[in-house]
Amino acid sequence: MIVGGVGAAIWLLATGQAGTVDGLFLLLTALLLAGAFALYVMFMIRRAMEAVSKPVPQAAKAGAGAAAKAPAAVTQA
Repeated sequence: MIVGGVGAAIWLLATGQAGTVDGLFLLLTALLLAGAFALYVMFMIRRAMEAVSKPVPQAAKAGAGAAAKAPAAVTQA
């Protein structure tokens, strides 16, 4: 989509159609679509890089977790 939008913009400029009002509208629309998809791709790449570089959290020790979760002793007076 990015390449298609930039290609359409180049085509409009090369053929001289960008000089008309309709051509200018098409040129701006093609560049806007290419820019929006480029931003989306950059966001997705950055998000994927963050997911890869994030360290995996290690589980707590089993002995410490079991002692903390044990119920308190119940006594009757």
